[in-house]
Amino acid sequence: MAIKERVGLVVSDKMQKTVVVAVENRAPHPKYGKIVVQTRRYKVHDEDSKCKVGDRVRIQETRPLSKTKRWQVKDILNTKATV
Repeated sequence: MAIKERVGLVVSDKMQKTVVVAVENRAPHPKYGKIVVQTRRYKVHDEDSKCKVGDRVRIQETRPLSKTKRWQVKDILNTKATV
């Protein structure tokens, strides 16, 4: 069984060693054809607390780490530039 990976945007980093990542899925509606955006939010383990809000990250499925945490950060793709 392959390990699942997703790419998403960090939307919250207020917890310790945990970030919330929003993953968008864009697909055409089966009947009408309009592109529909579905957003799924995952709680992701971030051991070193390197991720900040606005970062684009790659996450990987892992064993259950807590009641709601089943993913971990694999790598940070883009960081949000501070203004």
